[in-house]
Amino acid sequence: MTRKKGGAAASPGQTAAPTMNALPRDVSPVSGSAGAPSPADRLRRRLGGVAFGGDYNPEQWPAETRAEDLRLMAEARVNLVTVGVFGWARVEPARGAYDFSLFDQVLDDLHAHGITADLATMTASPPPWLVHEHPEILPVTADGTVLGPGGRQHFCPSSPVYRERAALLAERLAEHYRDHPALGLWHVGNEYGCHIPACYCEVSADDFRRWLRERYGDDVEALNDAWSTDFWAQRYATFDHVRPPRVAPTYPNPAQQLDYLRFSNEALRACYDLEAGILRRVTPDVPITTNFLAGLKAVDVFGWAPGVDVVAVDSYPDPHDERPHLGPGLVYDTMRGAGGGDPWILMEQAPSAVNWRARNAAKQPRQMRLWSWQAVAQGADAVLYFQWRQSRGGAEKFHSGMVPHAGADSRVYREIVALGRELASVPDLAGTRVRNQVAILLDWNSWWALELDSHPSDGVHQQERLLDHYGPLFELGAGVDVVPPSAELTGYRLVVVPNLYLLAGEDARRVSAYVSGGGALVVSFFSGIVDEHDRVHLGGYPAPLREVLGVRVEEFWPAAEHETFPVRGRGALAHLEGTADLWREDLRLTGAEPEVVFDGPDGRPAVTRHDFGAGTARYLSTRLDEAAMRAVLARALAEAGVTPAVEGLPPGVQASVRAGAGRRFLILLNHTGEKHDVTPGGAWTDALSGEDVESVTLPPSGVAVLRSVAGQ
Repeated sequence: MTRKKGGAAASPGQTAAPTMNALPRDVSPVSGSAGAPSPADRLRRRLGGVAFGGDYNPEQWPAETRAEDLRLMAEARVNLVTVGVFGWARVEPARGAYDFSLFDQVLDDLHAHGITADLATMTASPPPWLVHEHPEILPVTADGTVLGPGGRQHFCPSSPVYRERAALLAERLAEHYRDHPALGLWHVGNEYGCHIPACYCEVSADDFRRWLRERYGDDVEALNDAWSTDFWAQRYATFDHVRPPRVAPTYPNPAQQLDYLRFSNEALRACYDLEAGILRRVTPDVPITTNFLAGLKAVDVFGWAPGVDVVAVDSYPDPHDERPHLGPGLVYDTMRGAGGGDPWILMEQAPSAVNWRARNAAKQPRQMRLWSWQAVAQGADAVLYFQWRQSRGGAEKFHSGMVPHAGADSRVYREIVALGRELASVPDLAGTRVRNQVAILLDWNSWWALELDSHPSDGVHQQERLLDHYGPLFELGAGVDVVPPSAELTGYRLVVVPNLYLLAGEDARRVSAYVSGGGALVVSFFSGIVDEHDRVHLGGYPAPLREVLGVRVEEFWPAAEHETFPVRGRGALAHLEGTADLWREDLRLTGAEPEVVFDGPDGRPAVTRHDFGAGTARYLSTRLDEAAMRAVLARALAEAGVTPAVEGLPPGVQASVRAGAGRRFLILLNHTGEKHDVTPGGAWTDALSGEDVESVTLPPSGVAVLRSVAGQ
């Protein structure tokens, strides 16, 4: 709710949204080259604003239901739907017997109603006939179990039979629909790695050996060196003797495990690349994407992102979580970082409850709207759902839909309609970008290596430790980009490095040069420990960062479960009193000064600060409690000159700016159960009502979308 200058509060929903056909078609792209627009720009222009819709599965419903779907989609201002994700058995019911008649009618109907199709290649779930004819395509687990059909993703990514049949289907689809006016986006596969992150069958073993020969230049001695195979008599005489790291009597070789995670990621990527290559050849002007899955370890999003025209992600926060906005916020900032800052697509979220948790909470009133606007605030140009109509049968029948089992006369559908109209009322928001002053470094190779077995502590999990850093930054109002260590860092005022266990020498030098050139750095424990082959950097931890941090660690002292340590601040942080847990170190100062110490007779350093060149570097040798972590990061932000989008925000209120091509929006989100007043400063209008704004009253789970007055 917004307060007008000199007037009463404006009620939500008073302004009628424009009809779908009234959306402007000339929204200027912010990104792209100076010449012809990119495929993503063309999609944005085609949609004329923020995309809204979801997975549409018409094959599950009779014709009369599909007719109602089109009427309801128009009412909800739906302009983009994903079609055919699980349509393989429908369009190819037997080998080579293609039948596109159902989807021909569906795409014709969508086009007639002004709705764009995100058409899937339909390869995420092989049909029964293919498994019957070729049971060897089925995936195998590390303990030798063959996983059967009856679910989805029941294929070995390295299977030549699967790849051949998937490529044939993609080619037929591309040729058949290349000129269809409804086609606006290709959707390759679906949630790669969700159920089958790796296969351990003999076909995969052969493919792994081929991959190793390419990686190590067909030099088995290079592999022996990288894998430290003189340990436990694992030395190989030939690549032919190498097997996948299947279940073993004790810990498999960690470097072998790491390479298998890399290989498995690339095997999945090869499936995507095969289909995408066909689509680019047949339909070069149609953009291509695939939907990454939030928090999925198996797929290196940074590595895959250059191969998609627009990054897309599926996100399912749990309403039962205490702060369910933080995890998705981290994911959204990662997706935007993977895309180089370009707008991205929220391809799937739940309108209300999901079906696959032990306890599946429904989203409370206003929660779906709040979380959808959070994605937009953090750079999404599309808000889509799984799925349009809630299934009557099948494994996901209790997963909510935009049209639930209760039908259109339901709270969920009414909220869908209201949100669709809101998004349609701000078409010029699409194409704007989020720009931040803080970066968090994430590397999938380090994530894979960090969570291998036989480490000092089993409590150092990548996503949890990322949130230890991301949460306080979020609450302090610091917008964040999540980027790989190879990213250009000079544009950031502060770079945060959470537990970056694996750090190559080149990346370490890049980070050090950033600090030397005037940057501010925060690094947490168990960072810079091993190289790209999981071999320890010698000479004291963290060897490649010792100089920039001004510290040297001789030994790790991981905490016992539930063990805590009191800590207290010094100097500018003298007010800090708190606790730490999980990890300690035998930390020696080699130039750094202690900023937080363990409260004991020796006062060992817990947090240090080091001037290096023109910049500063902090090191955290433990896991601080949230309040202490917030205090340390607040000090680092202040020293680095990082400014929030809005000063003095109440805890739990988020502010994000999207800007570009002469447009500037401020989106305010209240993630609390309390009402809050916010004075944004400057000259703004309420983008949803058009009224001038001086201050904003956000009800619980409230949202405000403000447009900057020209010239501000």
